[in-house]
Amino acid sequence: MIPDKGQQTDESNKLEVMRHSAAHVMAEAVQSIFPDAKFGIGPAIENGFYYDFDLPRSLTPEDLPLIEAKMSEIVASDGPFTRDEVAKEEARRLFAAQPYKLELIDEIPDDRVCLYRQGSFVDLCRGPHVNSTGEIGVLNLVSIAGAYWRGDEHRPMLQRIYGVAFDSEKALAEHLKQLDEVARRDHRKLGRELDLFSLHEEAGPGLVHWHPSGAVVRRVIEDFWKEEHIKRGYDIIYTPHLAKLDLWKTSGHWEFYRDYLYSPMDVEGQEYILKPMNCLGHILIYKTKQRSYRELPLRYAELGTVYRYERSGVLHGLSRVRGFTQDDAHIFCRFDQLEDEIAGVLDLARFMLDAFGFSDYRVLLSTQPEKYAGTVQAWEEATETLSRALARLGIDYDIDPGEGVFYGPKIDIKCEGWQGPTIQVDFNLPQRFNVIYIGEDSQEHSVVMVHRTVLGSMERFFASLIEHYGGAFPVWLAPLQVKVIPVADRHLDYAYKLEAELKSESVRVEVDARAETVNRKIRQAQLDKAPYMLVVGDKEVAAVTVSVRLRSGEQLSPQSFDSFKETLRTAIINRVNELQ
Repeated sequence: MIPDKGQQTDESNKLEVMRHSAAHVMAEAVQSIFPDAKFGIGPAIENGFYYDFDLPRSLTPEDLPLIEAKMSEIVASDGPFTRDEVAKEEARRLFAAQPYKLELIDEIPDDRVCLYRQGSFVDLCRGPHVNSTGEIGVLNLVSIAGAYWRGDEHRPMLQRIYGVAFDSEKALAEHLKQLDEVARRDHRKLGRELDLFSLHEEAGPGLVHWHPSGAVVRRVIEDFWKEEHIKRGYDIIYTPHLAKLDLWKTSGHWEFYRDYLYSPMDVEGQEYILKPMNCLGHILIYKTKQRSYRELPLRYAELGTVYRYERSGVLHGLSRVRGFTQDDAHIFCRFDQLEDEIAGVLDLARFMLDAFGFSDYRVLLSTQPEKYAGTVQAWEEATETLSRALARLGIDYDIDPGEGVFYGPKIDIKCEGWQGPTIQVDFNLPQRFNVIYIGEDSQEHSVVMVHRTVLGSMERFFASLIEHYGGAFPVWLAPLQVKVIPVADRHLDYAYKLEAELKSESVRVEVDARAETVNRKIRQAQLDKAPYMLVVGDKEVAAVTVSVRLRSGEQLSPQSFDSFKETLRTAIINRVNELQ
């Protein structure tokens, strides 16, 4: 045995090493409770760790404190981590009862494998680890989830235990507080509470049903999206939900992405599939007639619903679904127009993010991967063009080497918790579909094609929007903008008059006419996250005023109804993201 001295890396990696060690301690604790457990893998992840287990029964939340208590005993024992190297045959003998470990051993190219031991537990692992279990800081087990072995839905479903580990009680407490806030803002939870959307196993997993309130928010987003695109020279188009399979064979999607496409369906002897993306329909529209260089650029935009087969194990609320609406657009331009077009998309993307209140994001320029379409020269020129467009707008960015898609370089804008706008240059589809224009020299030239989204999918964007605002949407997006609360039945006529006037100005308003106390009505309006509540009683009726409360509980000074309407109108028109 070789004590694991000197295996720990520099300070920047200290937490990762500690968390990886905590995963081994968790596995030892599970083994002590379930001696017949089969072990998958247990890596460190951001803020914590997990380990996958094949156990004789399903775990429950009540199991976590028991496992955590056993882990605390192991940490307190301060036992050493020891490292050893053995021949593959010896490793197979040691893990004879561990089928997942045997599979991993078979994939190791070397003749010898590395093992780590602590206490009664031995694991297949490259390390490094802390020197002893006592060096593991404070930890907490947070959740249980299912995970297919090797991410393959055709393999066994294992039970994954997640934990977090920090080097101090204070850091752990702060993180747990953050987790509570994340749970409070979870779009799946708020979607139910605010009656925004639902998913139904009987209809099929990953297929979203938009309820009236959620559909209102979606409609406002889509109307805003269309208005801005039309202002910026885009043509709004619509394409079918399915197309002949041969089209997707020509594009290469059937060959490269077959596992994510729905099975073909027979229509009059022809095979069709549900479209996984909108770009081919846009190409077909472009090719309906010969195009001159004078017509370019052409910008086609579509809120097109697409369908991709995602494994059930990775589906997650609105964030990972099987049918979704992409805020898609494709630009067909000359190469000398590319920089201007990229700059225009970047400007639109920043405008949209700002409009919805997203200010924390990171910009990445992804360069040529190992396998690519087009020539090295074309890649270099396109990448330099993207770089110039970013510099032109003063946008700071990082290079993401080798992470371009096979058909061209791209710019990704990554927001906290979600993939934001993406802009991709495509050398592949114009070649496969002979997408050309007639140049000034009367010769045929291949267009430059740009794929871009500024929101992503409506479903994932809506999930991010819910969590960003915790369901308390700004007034211009809120499903219900104003709740009118009459103090007593004698104030109902005045309340309905206010409602009618606001509705005539397209305000989303509702009178709470229930036979409940004012406090209960206010509380319900707050739970519904209505931005404004207008409480009206004898004084308000006599003076034609309103008593305005914000959903935060703040009480504003009494004001005339006209004054309130002006405040509301300004907030909606200017898309104000905070209540005034």
